[in-house]
Amino acid sequence: MPLIATPQTMHFATPLPLAGGGQLADYHLTYETYGTLNAARDNAVLICHALNASHHVAGEYAGKAKSAGWWANMVGGGLPVDTNRFFVIGINNPGSCFGSTGPMHINPATGRAWGSDFPVLTVEDWVNAQARLLDELGIEQLAAVMGGSLGGMQALSWTLQYPQRVRHAAVIASAPNLSTENIAFNEVARRAIVTDPDFCGGHFYDYGLVPKRGLRIARMLGHITYLSDDVMARKFGRELRHPVTGRAGGYRYSTQDAEFQIESYLRHQGEKFSEYFDANTYLLITRALDYFDPAGRFDGDLRAALAAAQARFLLVSFTTDWRFAPARSREIVKALLENRRDVTYAEIDAPSGHDAFLLGDERYLAVVRAWFARIECSGEQEKGAAA
Repeated sequence: MPLIATPQTMHFATPLPLAGGGQLADYHLTYETYGTLNAARDNAVLICHALNASHHVAGEYAGKAKSAGWWANMVGGGLPVDTNRFFVIGINNPGSCFGSTGPMHINPATGRAWGSDFPVLTVEDWVNAQARLLDELGIEQLAAVMGGSLGGMQALSWTLQYPQRVRHAAVIASAPNLSTENIAFNEVARRAIVTDPDFCGGHFYDYGLVPKRGLRIARMLGHITYLSDDVMARKFGRELRHPVTGRAGGYRYSTQDAEFQIESYLRHQGEKFSEYFDANTYLLITRALDYFDPAGRFDGDLRAALAAAQARFLLVSFTTDWRFAPARSREIVKALLENRRDVTYAEIDAPSGHDAFLLGDERYLAVVRAWFARIECSGEQEKGAAA
């Protein structure tokens, strides 16, 4: 039987204070849960999403084809994060465009869409919002928090903001902060969006427009960074879309058309992205990535920044991930070990670049499965005693 997912929405009337000043008032969060919360309420696992993902972590929607969750190979019955054991929660962060309050929703103060007036959010703000939702669900402590990429940053931040509420943390293909190069990539993508004539200063909703050109370019640029050179070479090489017989190299000699297969692929990815993602959300989320830097409050001392963490950690990196390179995960591992924390680290020799954390490498899945198998929950101990 497939795991059937059902989106839910929770409203919050109490304003959420924000790190950048101000607050987000009268907002709602969309979320999904999978599995059953045990009597002790200590088997909950929070999955934090990355840039273009959402609360729909696992399962599929009833009667809807091709609706599998974005981590459906990781979360579910009998999978590494086993919903037969754990109560798994996925929350769409505020500012996103998949249900929770974001720039496309109405600003109660003006009666028009928030647009670019939506407040700037940080990873820490998202964690605080998630904590409020868990409070409403009656979950005082998480068995684990887990995420990849930007989701991994949230998982790490959970262990620092709410150390008493997290027993385990899985930080996958992530980093303690963005490198200068990563910030540069984000800025180029943002400039592509804000310079699109249809962006209209971020208030394009008022005019029935969508800055698709900017979104396409932003996605094309981002997608390149998520793949490795080996993967692109293996999948596309220098293959042409429509070789011309009798022409040198088979080229059509055009500066405008998609000549190579890789060009066609990137244009396709950009077009798909522009149909479902929100431009202001892209700006907000990439800026939250830029701002994340726990060590910044400790003069760059990551060891001091992570001293507050009490959880047991799993960190996983991938050898061909040049956007969140293994060296960045090892920085976190080193700082945690210096604080005498319990750390498991796996560096997977996988060819898929940053996207490897979403894929089904058996060694990677086995590491996660074994680590989660060691997590103890009171409900299981009670069942064992009763037997």
